[in-house]
Amino acid sequence: METMIKNRVQLMGNLGKDPSVHEFDGGKRMARFSVATNERFTYGDGQAKDDTQWHNVVAWGRIAEQVIQQLRKGSRISLEGRLVHKVYEKDGQKRYSTDVVLSSFQPIEVTAEVAEAA
Repeated sequence: METMIKNRVQLMGNLGKDPSVHEFDGGKRMARFSVATNERFTYGDGQAKDDTQWHNVVAWGRIAEQVIQQLRKGSRISLEGRLVHKVYEKDGQKRYSTDVVLSSFQPIEVTAEVAEAA
C-alpha cells in the first residue's frame, strides 16, 4: 500500500503586523500577513542564540474573513497550511518566494505566566 505524502506545514508564532486585506472582483477577499517563529539554540562554547524566521501567510475567502476579524499585530497563533512556491520577475531579475496558504488557525491566548517565561 502506497503512503500519500501531503504538502502540509504547521507553525506557531506571532504576527509581525496587522493583516493586509485585498478585495477582488466578485467580492472575494484575501488576507496577507507574516508570522515570526523563534528558536533558541546553544553553540558549543555555551553561548545561546535566538533565531527568528519570518513566514509569509495568505488566506482566502471565509478563512480570510476570520483572520481579519480575529488577528492583529502581535497575535500569537498556531496555524496549518500548505507551501506554495512562486517565481516572478522584478526589475529584470528572477525572484523566488514561498507562501503558506492558510487552511486553519487557532489564536493562542498568552497568560502572564507564559509571557514571563518567554
